This record gives sequence, structure tokens and C-alpha cells, in this order.
Amino acid sequence: MSRYGVEERAGPHSPEYRLFFKDAAGRYISPFHDIPIYADAGKNVFNMVVEVPRWTNAKMEISTKEPLNPIKQDVKKGKLRFVANVFPHKGYIWNYGAIPQTWEDPGHKDENTGCCGDNDPIDVCEIGSKVCSRGEVIKVKVLGTLALIDEGETDWKVIAINTEDPEAASYNDIEDVRRMKPGYLEATVDWFRRYKVPDGKPENQFAFNGEFKGKDFALDVIKGTHEHWKALITKKTDGGEINCTNLTVSDSPFCCSQDCAKATVDAAPPCKAASPIPPEVDKWFYYQKN
Repeated sequence: MSRYGVEERAGPHSPEYRLFFKDAAGRYISPFHDIPIYADAGKNVFNMVVEVPRWTNAKMEISTKEPLNPIKQDVKKGKLRFVANVFPHKGYIWNYGAIPQTWEDPGHKDENTGCCGDNDPIDVCEIGSKVCSRGEVIKVKVLGTLALIDEGETDWKVIAINTEDPEAASYNDIEDVRRMKPGYLEATVDWFRRYKVPDGKPENQFAFNGEFKGKDFALDVIKGTHEHWKALITKKTDGGEINCTNLTVSDSPFCCSQDCAKATVDAAPPCKAASPIPPEVDKWFYYQKN
């Protein structure tokens, strides 16, 4: 039996679309706050919520400011957001998502990057062979991290692999990725550097000159963001617009009942067919690298 389930509301590729989460007993939960950070703490195996399956373009994300934090499609300037295909990439080049119960605190200046957090759960790029589904919760081994500086904010990108991948045992640190998947780390830096250029923005920058940090460094970063989340969920830190409604964090003042959670989902529009993806989403964008 799957550990978690999902329930769609409205239609994919519409502003109203929401993907709500349930636990194994069918109770509504928040993927941000109620799914544990660890799948196996003793082995440093983490849960990962898949927001964007590999090769797709829709910029789906955990909605941090809404009750129950469903997955929705990002909207910028009134338009649904799709990432551009910057040649030679097609959509996201990994399964992309987040580690639950983590938070990059915008009030905390990172000692490594000198920049404050981006106000989201920590991001994960999962490099296994399986293309995951939106809303899938997988168990991952952390291999390293890249420090993206996105519009002046620290935006860690954790590199990980699904523990159920046939080759997972061969991956234990960032150098294993370099050895087993030559070119993938370089492509990852290139992707993050250039993905906003088609929107008229400059290339993104990185801490450490775009060099990846290894597993132990990444684990320390994740644990730090987990501590920031603990302060958020127990109201020891002011989260601003972040919605901390949860059903399982016993010492949290934001804990709510299942009836309250069900009412949130029932208020969303009913599920319907997906809207067509705009044809321009499939275009390739070419430009001379700086």
C-alpha cells in the first residue's frame, strides 16, 4: 500500500488546479508540514515530494501560503508559468521537488553564501532513471548540493537519487554522479544558470563558483533548514504569509482537525480534464552563452 495518496481539484494547467495530499489512511495532510523529513533517519534517507516530473515544463510547486499546502502551478504576471526549453534541454532534466519539514528562512543569512533563504522548502533534483509522477513521495539518498543565488536569495539545490533506483547502491557522494553520469552535473549548472534568460532576466549566479558540495555538506544544510522549519511550525519564528496549518505536529499552535482539513479540500473546485498546454511551451530557445 502506498504511504501517501493525492486528490486533484480543478484541471491541470489551469490557475485553479490543486493537488491535495492524503496519508495511508486517507486523511488529508500538508506535504510541507505533515510528511516527515526522514524516511529512515538512521540511514540518512529522506522523503521527497515530487512537484515536477522529468521532461515536463509546468512550474508546479508546493503552495506555501495556502491551507494544506497543495501543489499548484506557479503564476507570474497573470499567466501560468512554464519553464522554457533552453537548448539543448527539454523541460526539467531531473525529477524536481522538495524535502518536507524544511524551510529556507528569509530572515537567516547563510554563512556559506552570505544571502538569506528563499522562503521555501529545500529543493531536490532526483537523478534516477524513473520518471516520477506529480505528487509522488519517494525515498532518496542525498549525494550533494549546489548553491544557486536566485535574485539575491540562497536557493539550495540538493542532488539525490531514489533509493529504489536499480543503481542506487552505486551512488554515495557527488563524485559518483560525475563518474556514473558524465556531463549531468555540468548540465545541471547550465540549466539553472540559464533557465530564466528567456523571460528577459540575467543568468543566475552561484556560490562556490558553481562547484557542487558533497554529501556531508548537503546533509548539514538540510538539517539546518529542518531546524528553521521547527521554529516556523512552533511559532518561534515569524513566517509571514507562510501557512503552517498541519494535522500531526503535536507541539504546533497551527495544528487543525481532519474536519477542518476536509472543509479546505471540499471548498476547491471539482476535478476536471486538463487544459491544453500552450504550443509555445514546446519551442526551443537558443542564445549565445555568456
